Amino acid sequence: MASSAHAAGTRAGTPIENTASASYNDGGSTVTVDSNTVSLIVDEILDIAVTSADPGDVTARPDEDNAILRFTVTNGGNGPEPVLLTIDPNVAGDDFDPDAVTLFIDTDGNGSYDAGTDTLYNAGAPPTLDPDETITVFVLGDMPAAAADGERSEVALTGTAATGSGAPGTVFAGQGEGGGDAVVGSTGATAADSGFYAILDANLDLSKTATVRDPFGGTTQVPGAIITYQLTAEATGSGTLSNVIITDAIPDDTTYVDDSITLDGTGLTDLTDADAGAFDGTEISVALGSVTGGTTNIIEFQVVID
Repeated sequence: MASSAHAAGTRAGTPIENTASASYNDGGSTVTVDSNTVSLIVDEILDIAVTSADPGDVTARPDEDNAILRFTVTNGGNGPEPVLLTIDPNVAGDDFDPDAVTLFIDTDGNGSYDAGTDTLYNAGAPPTLDPDETITVFVLGDMPAAAADGERSEVALTGTAATGSGAPGTVFAGQGEGGGDAVVGSTGATAADSGFYAILDANLDLSKTATVRDPFGGTTQVPGAIITYQLTAEATGSGTLSNVIITDAIPDDTTYVDDSITLDGTGLTDLTDADAGAFDGTEISVALGSVTGGTTNIIEFQVVID
């Protein structure tokens, strides 16, 4: 569960100084006496929040590289603080673990991963966040080829104040901004949240049948008989297949019947035009476009035996 962090007021290292004074009448004049000045330094509160920035599961296909999870990391303390980041891609109880994960800092602050622009996280030089500053970080994971449709993977990101963490109220003497103490805030100066990958994997099954109608009203395969081919394209799984095109070559010793292509019972033209069908003189083609899992399309066309 994500922890919240709120800025802790006056900036750490700020001096708080005051001097008391007294005045009295010594019988002839007013005398003012100042006390010594008391100076305090505002201690640093250590508070960190980590939150998944994805609205839900991030979908990916098996064997996909660099699927992106987004997180935000916030410094809720009152001083600038380096934040140590760690990834756990092997959370128990999920369906699979990514093959590899890497962590990038959103260098340009646009909230989107930009290869070549965003910075690979360096544990030796963690990002320093000002009070109330929030940054976006990206976890890039490679999906195993064996990951199956519907499976989920949990990846946890933890952020910890570099100065230290522990029970709220824990004091790190002299380690705060400006030489004051650093004090662990309500989050314990460490926080974690999880993002999830979900595998959506669609596949296409294509089957073909033929029926024959001869010139005599029967089903003999004689010259002049019309063969109706039926192609059934069934998308399985829960993902989406893009740019699906079905083609079928006209068999030797047959002649294609003009404008005989249908898609799910609707006639298509032979021309390469706005509809999905086409015939180029040697084969028919039907462009299905994007097809989601669970969709079935039926294509038919006819030829005559020469």
